[in-house]
This record gives sequence, C-alpha cells and structure tokens, in this order.
Amino acid sequence: MYSSFIPPRQVKIGDAAAFVGTTPRAIRHYHEIGLLPEPARGGDDRRRYGYEDMIRLLWIRKMADAGIALDDIRDAFADTASAGADSDDRIASILERLEETLVAQEADLRRQRTAVQRMRTEGSRMGLLSDFVTSRLKRLPEGSLRQADLDSLLVTERIFSPLGAAVQATRFIALATHPDLREDSDRIDAAEEALDDTIAVDDPRVARVAAERHAFEKALQAVIEDSGLAESDDALFDSWDTLHPATADEGEDEAGQSSGRGQESMSAFEATGKMPYDFSPARLRCMELAEELAAHESPAS
Repeated sequence: MYSSFIPPRQVKIGDAAAFVGTTPRAIRHYHEIGLLPEPARGGDDRRRYGYEDMIRLLWIRKMADAGIALDDIRDAFADTASAGADSDDRIASILERLEETLVAQEADLRRQRTAVQRMRTEGSRMGLLSDFVTSRLKRLPEGSLRQADLDSLLVTERIFSPLGAAVQATRFIALATHPDLREDSDRIDAAEEALDDTIAVDDPRVARVAAERHAFEKALQAVIEDSGLAESDDALFDSWDTLHPATADEGEDEAGQSSGRGQESMSAFEATGKMPYDFSPARLRCMELAEELAAHESPAS
C-alpha cells in the first residue's frame, strides 16, 4: 500500500535538536562559534534545517559525545572544507584528526591519573615531587620531614631540576635523622628571620648570625660526610645521567634541565629572578657574610 507520508524538506530548530539528541540552545551555540553555518530562515524568520544541516549536526553530536572539544571539531571541518575534499575524504580526514586528539587526551589522562595516585600514595605534598626526589626520601620515618622542607624541595626542583632537589634532600635527611642538628637549624633560622627591616645591615647581630650560620653549615656537612650521605650524592649524578642521557639535539640548560620535560624550560638565573623571597637587606647581608666566611676558609682548617 502506498504511503501518503511525505518527509519534510526542512525542519525547525526544535525538531532538529530532538532528532539529533541535543537542545536548541546547543545548536544556537554551534552557530555562534562558527561550527554550524546559519541555515535559511522561513517566512516567520525562524531557522530551517535541511538534510545537509542534519548530517552535520549528527557528526557534531557524535564527535562531542566522544569527548572532542567543539573548537577541535570546528577546526577539523574548516581544514577539510578549505582543502576542497569530497565527502569520503572529508570524513576520513576528520576521523584521523579526532583519533590524534583522543590519543593526546589519553596521554594527558594517564599523566593526571599517575599524578593523583602518587599524591595519594606518597602524601599530597610529597607526591608533587618527582620520583627521582621522593625515592631519596622513602626510608625516612613518617612525619620526619616538615612542610617547609617539602616546599623548599619543590622550589629547588623547579629551578635546578629533580637532580638538584635530590641533592638538596640530603640536607633534610641529615636534619630529620639528627635531632640536635634540627634544633640548631631552627635556632639559626629564627635568628635570621629576626633580621627584619628594622635591623641595619651593619648591625653587629648580622655578622654574629652569619658566623653562627657558617659554623652550623660546617657541622651539617661533617655529619653528611660521616654518615655516608655524601657518597650517595655522588651516585645520584650517575643515576641521573643514566635516566636522562644527553643527545645531540637535547642539550641541558643552565639549570641542568633537559628541554622538553613538560614544563617551560628556563635557566637557573631566570628562574631565581622570577621567584620572590621576602628577605630584608640585613638578612641578605647576613647570607653574603656567611658565604664569604665559607669562601675564605682554608680547606685544610
């Protein structure tokens, strides 16, 4: 029996949205961002959608359901349209582009999941550091590292790479395992913090604290050498070179960071200049004096 049903040549936006499985608001957004060309309007000044419009809407809907960003979908359509490709070539080109996008998204998700798992396993702050640094700290008793220690390692890793932070971790290992050193460190840190903006750079307290800092650093270094931590520091460099062999195309910047590691590369000098430190002139002078004492001291003394 012959059917009297005649399909419409064009439909209104509500019918188009219902057929595709989206909303009129979404379709209007497609028009606004240039993803879907504006269709012809009827005598009532409402949009009318034909067969080709519906095909494109279906593709958009399928791609969006797959998690592809609307901007990427728009670019894919634009690239193939500008190339003048036929229908089959256009579809193949879009699918190739979408697959590349999905591969990139999968890699990002794996990295994010790995980061979250490390933060849950190692602790929120410890997990933010790289494996190269945290492996150096695993044998320490839980809670022996302070938040300030981890904060310092995070900054050092950014400026001097994970290798620099792993070397700095030696200091915190010694402090965590020698309560007397930790007590002296806290006392000198407090004395340095007391050198605020009210203290003149030539105040006798500045030189006195610098001398205390120098003496403490000597004692700390002696503990590091006697405990064998210095030898393990030497092994760190060999491990780093094994994990990150230099190539002809990938040199190392001044911070010892090889390029292409997920973050914008900068030299140690540039990074230090961008990291603010709220040190008073008196405290900076104290640091200079401590460095001068270390430089002028005879290695044989």
